[in-house]
Amino acid sequence: MEFSITLVNLAGSVALLLWGVHMVQTGIQRALGARLRGVLSIALRNRFQAFVAGIGITAILQSSTATGLMVTGFAAGGLVDLVPALAVMLGANVGTTLIVQVLSFNVAEVAPALVLVGVLMFRRSTAAPRDFGRVLIGLGLMLMALRQFVFLLDPYEDMPSLRLLLGAVATQPVLDVILGAGLTWAAHSSVAVVLLTMSFCAKGVVPPMAAFALVLGANLGSAINPVLEGGAGDDPAAKRLPIGNLLNRIIGVLVGMAVLGPLSTWLVTVDPDNSRVVADFHTGFNIALAIVFFPLLGPFAALLRRLLPARVDPADPSRPVYLDAAAVEVPTVALGAAAREALRMADALEVMLQGLRDAIQRPDRRQLSGLKRQDDVLDNLNMAIKAYISSLPAEAMNDADHRRVAEILSFATNMEHAGDVVDRGLIGLVGKQVKRGVPFTAEEAASLCGVIDRLIGNLRAAASLLVTGDDRAARVLVAEKEAFRTLEADATAAHFEALREGRPGASALHLDTLRDLKRVNGHVVAAAAYPVLEGKGDLLPSRVR
Repeated sequence: MEFSITLVNLAGSVALLLWGVHMVQTGIQRALGARLRGVLSIALRNRFQAFVAGIGITAILQSSTATGLMVTGFAAGGLVDLVPALAVMLGANVGTTLIVQVLSFNVAEVAPALVLVGVLMFRRSTAAPRDFGRVLIGLGLMLMALRQFVFLLDPYEDMPSLRLLLGAVATQPVLDVILGAGLTWAAHSSVAVVLLTMSFCAKGVVPPMAAFALVLGANLGSAINPVLEGGAGDDPAAKRLPIGNLLNRIIGVLVGMAVLGPLSTWLVTVDPDNSRVVADFHTGFNIALAIVFFPLLGPFAALLRRLLPARVDPADPSRPVYLDAAAVEVPTVALGAAAREALRMADALEVMLQGLRDAIQRPDRRQLSGLKRQDDVLDNLNMAIKAYISSLPAEAMNDADHRRVAEILSFATNMEHAGDVVDRGLIGLVGKQVKRGVPFTAEEAASLCGVIDRLIGNLRAAASLLVTGDDRAARVLVAEKEAFRTLEADATAAHFEALREGRPGASALHLDTLRDLKRVNGHVVAAAAYPVLEGKGDLLPSRVR
């Protein structure tokens, strides 16, 4: 009975350690995620800057997976070359060892102080202190969990059955590597697995050689998750970076296994502290891997391009391209992916407007039927973006993230509604004009084409606004609503003039088409300009005085 209770307590300590790691990661991501992403995008100019940035950002985030997701998004979108992206991953693998180095010292006594200060900061009303308070609480919980873990192992340290079991495991380094990789894959944290291994080794429950093999497995397991969960879409090129990171880890583990015996003997002689020697092995392994692979990144990247060529066949435009499921755990990355997908909706709407313009100039019923399929693209992308954003963990997002969610959803929804107006209104009106054989006059066609050109310009401005959030550009875009109201008023006056001249059919179609274009422009303005002005406090609740 007592042993069963101890097993439950051990499992609770492991869960507390994992939760502490999670709190540190989410706190840093909420506080600094967007800034770190910007720093990373600037650093990806050459492999040296990228390597240093990988170390620094991962040391702050405490997650090489989070860093890898950021870089994978850049690489998959063609925004960065594969060589500096691989250099970032080498740096990220080194950076994730730094917290292990810090916790390998006897710092458990400061755990209550960290939790106390963290709680006081978390109770503040402003976002930044709350996020950093979360980080301090997470660090305190990690230290408490490790101390509790060691305390629970004390009574069972000399149990013959446990010694026999662990002795059998210690003689099978391959089994240790598999076990370490499996635990890291399940926990999604190599830091937690290495810290647990340090605790086992510090108590003498696991000999150093077995601990080193477990550390090798943890390093291998940390590279498995990005391959299984990362890489949006079916394009093999999107998987080059995670697969390249996995390959260099596999090579490093194989070499490490080959020299594990003599290396273990030498390390124990140099540093008799079992806890410290595990941390040093973890750091040394990743530094050695970086030294070996850094000069070989050029040919290694060329090999990955040859093994994983970019897909050349055209993709279904209604299928999401950037909504990476693995990025859901990192909201700053996931929201960037959702924004890029929303911009594809603006491109699809522009294709519809361009096709409508061509149909007004050169009526063709087959071309109009092709435009209707673009509305299905908008519908599918809108549903995919909403489902993706709704899956983001709310507790991992700050106020700025929630505002960004509202902006992206507003943009996607209005793009979809604008597409409905084109599909159910404008295409039907132009199709009716073709069917009746009553074409627009040259003057009316030129007028409508000019309005559509102006609308396409507004659509492009709205897409830029989603990226920049500039309030000056938002005011210019809002002013276009007044311009379209003026165009409608002038067209209405022209319609009554046409009635006096006996040309009711063409003028009525022209007026109805212009009104629907005005509705599309209203959705375009609401998609991007209104959220920006509302965020600045410059949007009035009503135009009525």
